[in-house]
Amino acid sequence: MTTTLDRNTEAPADAGVKTSRRQNAEHGFRASKALAEALQRVHVDLIELHMQGKQAHWNVVGPNFRDLHLQLDEIVAEAREFSDTVAERLRALHAVPDGRSDTVAATTSLPAFPHGEVSTTQTVDLVTERLEAVVGTMREVHDTVDEEDPTSADILHGIIERLEQLAWMVSAENRSVAKR
Repeated sequence: MTTTLDRNTEAPADAGVKTSRRQNAEHGFRASKALAEALQRVHVDLIELHMQGKQAHWNVVGPNFRDLHLQLDEIVAEAREFSDTVAERLRALHAVPDGRSDTVAATTSLPAFPHGEVSTTQTVDLVTERLEAVVGTMREVHDTVDEEDPTSADILHGIIERLEQLAWMVSAENRSVAKR
């Protein structure tokens, strides 16, 4: 029996980024709802990238297995670190990130990863597509973020640069030399 993840599932009633209660005497810049929601979108896509990267890592088979297996671990580690960076930025801006699995599954923009073994060639294409999708989310929210908080936009710049590099590196596995 094969089951598929329905990406049209409902997010929990209390899903999404929240503002923190005012305690202690914390002051400073507070994210607007739009800024917090933009960063939350990035946060869930990075969490999903981490999880899908692990799924690919566990189930990749075929030629060049070992190199791709190790490269997937590198992508997973970067995605985990980046999701943590974005979550901590949300907290610094007095917002509460939501990284719960049901929230991530209901709100990510990444397509579901196939179940079962996946060939190295297909894995390269699927992972490249997902890296580019996360970058797409960041580019989509960039102007909203930059308008309100250039510091958060700088964080996105660094993440975009690294994910684009990883997408180029993993996609090169399936490329051929261009004919002149």
